[in-house]
Amino acid sequence: MAEYVIVGNGTAAAGCIEGIRSTDPKGNITVISAEEHHVYSRPLISYLLEGKTDLERMKYRPDDFYERNNVKLIFGKAEKIDTKNQKVALAGGKKIVYDKVCLCTGSSPFVPPFEGLDTVKKKFPFMTLDDALALEKALTPKSRVLIVGAGLIGLKCAEGIAERVGSITVCDLADRVLSSILDAECAAYMQRELEAHGVSFLLGDTAVRFDKNKAYMKSGAEVGFDVLVLAVGVRAETGLAKDAGCTVNRGIVIDTKMQTDVKDIYAAGDCAEGYDSSIGANRVLAILPNAYIQGHCAGVNMAGGSADQKDAIPMNSIGFFGLHCATAGSYPADGEVCEERTEGGIKRLYFKGGRLAGYMLIGDVARAGIYTSLVREQTVIDEEYIDKVKKFPSLAIFSSDIRRKKLGGVV
Repeated sequence: MAEYVIVGNGTAAAGCIEGIRSTDPKGNITVISAEEHHVYSRPLISYLLEGKTDLERMKYRPDDFYERNNVKLIFGKAEKIDTKNQKVALAGGKKIVYDKVCLCTGSSPFVPPFEGLDTVKKKFPFMTLDDALALEKALTPKSRVLIVGAGLIGLKCAEGIAERVGSITVCDLADRVLSSILDAECAAYMQRELEAHGVSFLLGDTAVRFDKNKAYMKSGAEVGFDVLVLAVGVRAETGLAKDAGCTVNRGIVIDTKMQTDVKDIYAAGDCAEGYDSSIGANRVLAILPNAYIQGHCAGVNMAGGSADQKDAIPMNSIGFFGLHCATAGSYPADGEVCEERTEGGIKRLYFKGGRLAGYMLIGDVARAGIYTSLVREQTVIDEEYIDKVKKFPSLAIFSSDIRRKKLGGVV
């Protein structure tokens, strides 16, 4: 009977379990979880602070998920992979034998070496459920909160605590919010919505030094705070893979079957650097849907099946105080840009070579799924359908075969 070991207990791990079980219903599965929680949806931690969800509803799978899939869940930290004897060593000395192992180790906060950071008593990352629970305990209705980082993590934190604190200031070296996914104009649109709900910004500026409850900014400004949230960025957790001899760049390098270049070791999720079809090269795509798909693909292959993931693309769906934003794909400078503006938002579609290469939607995101499908599948759009794609896309723009697959055999 096969012995499968999964290091990590997030979305990618859940996908890996279900991928294994789709092919091998009997093999032994052991999950090693550094967090002492049932698998949960990390994007919901801000909604927990906002009071829009609770610990039960945050669970990514039902309570009986591990039992139903005959999974042994171990809370602990994996410290080393012994590739010669095919064992995973845990802190404390326990060793677990594997035939195949999948690294779903995710990512961890990147914290620059700020001078004086050790003098700040109430400082928190915002990556995990434990982070959110610890932050919640530190907040009061009068708290002045400084968030370093105006990306997805920092801004979701701001939204989550906006009604629970006295003030929020967000700083970032970038000149705009969400700089990794939005251009300047679209970013300004989202920023105005956050400002309307009391969030203040210091952009093109960031903290360089701390002294207890004061931040000294690059510009020379001084910002007082009671609680500090560090959301500068994340780094893929690659240490186990690197020590085991796997090739590591920004993430653990994998092929389209989620295999590393070390026998019987796979990787999936935020820790992995897989193929991005929008650019035709490998890169880390740290997004929840991709983590599940990669995990499932890895599980199928670990169990002796055959699966490939060749259509991964960057995509994001996020909202602040009811204003929604969706993006996907790439924005080629040498392509055609189609823009449409309404009172409630902006739509930008980026075309190249008869295909939709990427998009930005702010406000109305109802058709984001169809746009994402066009980008992911690199669909060549017939000239007669171009206007439909720009104005009001529907499944009619796909071939009958593709429509049949999308609708489960119904056309």
